[in-house]
Amino acid sequence: MAKFPDKPTEEDSSALKSYIHLFARLYPCGDCARHFQQLLQKYPPQVATRSTAAAWACHVHNEVNKRLKKEIFDCSKIGDFYDCGCAEDGEPAKPKKGEDGFTPLELDKEG
Repeated sequence: MAKFPDKPTEEDSSALKSYIHLFARLYPCGDCARHFQQLLQKYPPQVATRSTAAAWACHVHNEVNKRLKKEIFDCSKIGDFYDCGCAEDGEPAKPKKGEDGFTPLELDKEG
């Protein structure tokens, strides 16, 4: 959600909704995917702004945490906690932890 626009276009909002639904559909754990799809039915993605999208994602993540009996994250602190390390448009990206030891993954060209 960190790079989602503050004022998204309709195309941006549609893309994020599609991404979220595809993520739920393709999640590697079948039970988790099913649970996430159920959460999406109960709490449809909120994508009016970056902050509403982040608040929605935090809320849904906390619903999972409740079910798993894990600690609930204070969603009012989401902006303080999460820094994607992304550069603003036109600026160099911030170095990531361990970046100097990074080895790129080689992928098959066939897919």
